[in-house]
Amino acid sequence: MSHMKKVGVLFFACLLLIHGNSQPAAKTTPIQRPKLVVGIVVDQMRWDFLYRYYDRYGSGGFKRLLNDGFSCENAMINYIPSFTAVGHSTIFTGSIPAIDGIAGNDWTDQLTGKFYYCTSDSTVQGVGAVNAADGKMSPRSLLVSTITDELRLATNFESKVVGVSLKDRAAILPAGHTGIAFWFDDTTARFISSTYYMKQLPDWVVKFNDKKWVNQLIEKGWTTLYPINTYKQSDPDKRDYEGKYVGETASSFPHDLKTIYSKNKYSFRLTPFGNTITLEFARQAVESYQLGRGTATDFLTINLASTDYVGHQFGPNSIEIEDTYLRLDKDLADFLQVLDAKIGKGQYLVFLTADHGVAHNADFMKQHELPAEFWYSARITDSLNRMLNAKFHVASLVRSTQNYQVNFDLNRIANENLNFDAIKNATVDYLIRQPGISFAANMDFIGRYPIPRHLQEMMINGYYFKRSGQVQIILNPGWYDAYTKTGTTHGTWNPYDTHIPLLWYGWNIKPGKSNREVYMTDISPTVAALLHIQMPNGSIGHVIEEVVRSQ
Repeated sequence: MSHMKKVGVLFFACLLLIHGNSQPAAKTTPIQRPKLVVGIVVDQMRWDFLYRYYDRYGSGGFKRLLNDGFSCENAMINYIPSFTAVGHSTIFTGSIPAIDGIAGNDWTDQLTGKFYYCTSDSTVQGVGAVNAADGKMSPRSLLVSTITDELRLATNFESKVVGVSLKDRAAILPAGHTGIAFWFDDTTARFISSTYYMKQLPDWVVKFNDKKWVNQLIEKGWTTLYPINTYKQSDPDKRDYEGKYVGETASSFPHDLKTIYSKNKYSFRLTPFGNTITLEFARQAVESYQLGRGTATDFLTINLASTDYVGHQFGPNSIEIEDTYLRLDKDLADFLQVLDAKIGKGQYLVFLTADHGVAHNADFMKQHELPAEFWYSARITDSLNRMLNAKFHVASLVRSTQNYQVNFDLNRIANENLNFDAIKNATVDYLIRQPGISFAANMDFIGRYPIPRHLQEMMINGYYFKRSGQVQIILNPGWYDAYTKTGTTHGTWNPYDTHIPLLWYGWNIKPGKSNREVYMTDISPTVAALLHIQMPNGSIGHVIEEVVRSQ
């Protein structure tokens, strides 16, 4: 090539390079996120409670979320046991006990035989607590990340995460490993924390506690919000299957809370005002931490626990639980108005769900000719030990039947050189012959049993070997483990325990409803999709497409 041609080619190449570099840079759209995410978990709220009291709700609480938001009408729990700790860990991790390790509110360590509470931590101290045990809590038993952790990671820890509840486990697990959590101390009637999170309570918490909110809230006692004859369950108010407060002779209104509280500090939880104080504390957290007013998205988790405590004591067919939901509806409306004022309408994202549902009281069911019965785990433990002792000539091979699972003494079985498979098989054969038990299975060989696939999957999802008993028990529908014959409980696979509300409201949420079946494990992946962040590292859920379509 001639010298002149080489010069020409080089000149042309330079022109192209200059032209290319002179093009304006492509415009990039910044990631859009809400200013604040609020995850609300109403403890023990069955899905049908959205509609059971719908005509009595005001326009600003549950109805606002239902009518102006998106409702997943067929949201289900996909594991057992359906307890509080497991519900909160699943909601905020998208995971299941088989992976995240939260196998119950408490469990027996299968290797040592020791009893563990889900958030207990002997390495920390309480902050603001008089009784040290109330504050020795942390999320260390949770083996995976939460959606709140992932938000912190995605924003280089600029996002603030705060968890609030009367219950320690329901504040700690949602806040994850990297947030901060506050819960209620019955002894002092104050919100506390632990040294896992802080060395001392913030000034705003001290000031909140000094206002003695409990005394203010119980001052007038508990009477119904509306005339008692207008309640769905008003005839009669006094029922044998409803529990009573300590010191009361009847379960009916009115309830003298000052007298009741003087005899039992724990009783405040068993009133609708436990939800009131929780939402007031959450409001103060929004203001004091300036949540939703920084450069990164913040996350507030709220567990409303008094619906669970009132439900356990009085049952779902009581005036007390109806009044509790009507009062909660008003408290929710007030709280949403605070978010409107502080964060701005359309600037925050809310999801509201429940950690589990609740069964009807067995005596209530029987009074209406419906199949139900009480089941007593302590009795089955004793009878199992008698049977196994007669067969294998070693006493006390079963530690307990906690969480509808049989916990064996693995050390004793090993030391006596017994055939563990033979023991489990004998246990299953015995259990399936007992009244009220639909199925029993050795979890090592669950596929061998004629158990419907849906139930098998829930059993497998809830089984974590180091913290779960090796034989799983499934009771007949309507049956439950009864620590008392009054009130009610939860924990089974049945829809009354596992069909939960799931409402989405606010930032980028279009109103609507879907009856497609979704699962509790889908909540965190959906939040992750809305925020454009990674889902938690143990998540098995899927994004709920109907919720994110507006994205």
